Amino acid sequence: MTTLLALDTSTEACSVALFHKGKITHLDELAQRTHTKRILPMVDEILSQSGIALNQVDALVFGRGPGSFTGVRVGAGIAQGLALGADLPVIPISNLTIMAQQAYEQYGSTQVLCAIDARMNEVYFSQLKAEKVRWDSHQFLQWNEVVAEQVCSPQQALALAQAEQGEWYKVGSGWAAYETLTEINWAKDSDIILPSAKAMLPLALPYYWQKQWISAVEIEPVYLRNEVTWKKLPGRE
Repeated sequence: MTTLLALDTSTEACSVALFHKGKITHLDELAQRTHTKRILPMVDEILSQSGIALNQVDALVFGRGPGSFTGVRVGAGIAQGLALGADLPVIPISNLTIMAQQAYEQYGSTQVLCAIDARMNEVYFSQLKAEKVRWDSHQFLQWNEVVAEQVCSPQQALALAQAEQGEWYKVGSGWAAYETLTEINWAKDSDIILPSAKAMLPLALPYYWQKQWISAVEIEPVYLRNEVTWKKLPGRE
């Protein structure tokens, strides 16, 4: 039976989740600036609660971004260390898609607008629509991009958003951060502000079934704002 361990530190949220014996357990905290202190104890706690060791996990799942530069980097580094230590395959998941999955689980929504506050008067934005897909004996939800994930201004997000038919929900911290985005009034508000590792597991299972994973050395965090973060590093001005 498949066992997956998921972790995410890409935003103010710090979360871990475990899929084991067909059930999901999870731990979620707000841990701004303390991710490095909290994430490993949380991993140890959730494994201990289920009575298993890290080397009994089949694959490691992590939130690969976008999000805060430090948070995404911490998550990628922790995932890489754990996966290397226990020789685990890795499944990276977009943090925008994680919140779309949360909207499905909470509201039954298959049409979601995602916006994370990226600071500097920008948001990490995507528009996603889900469809039910069958593979082998499994049926799962597959999220497809209506608008590809990107970093952009609120004004650009407003222009990119496509008012398609059906009921749409808004998720993420970006909506409350920028008044411009209130003009997207054809989509419903939600109380989903931050991603949770719990929602990563249904997204990761199809990748695991189809053996679509990567090795620990192939882990690459997704910042979407690479040119800015590089400029901030010493010697990269």
